[in-house]
Amino acid sequence: MVNELITKLLEPANLAKTAVKIEFKKRNTIIGIFVKSPDYDDLKSKNFWRIVSETHIPEWKKTNDNKLSKIFSGSEFTRLTVAKEK
Repeated sequence: MVNELITKLLEPANLAKTAVKIEFKKRNTIIGIFVKSPDYDDLKSKNFWRIVSETHIPEWKKTNDNKLSKIFSGSEFTRLTVAKEK
């Protein structure tokens, strides 16, 4: 997926606020939130995205610790949808 399509979904309403279901070409689907870190613009220009997975979201919301996130390549995404609330 190209970064323009990803950006269109995320900015400004969903970035670091709404959980997104991320489907990949070669790995299992995850639910997470895209976070804006100091390296956000640099990563975005290269189609890489910092994502906090569903299991770490509550802790991330308390601490905003970017060590809880992982970097994923946007070229591996096949589909992004807003995750349903549990």
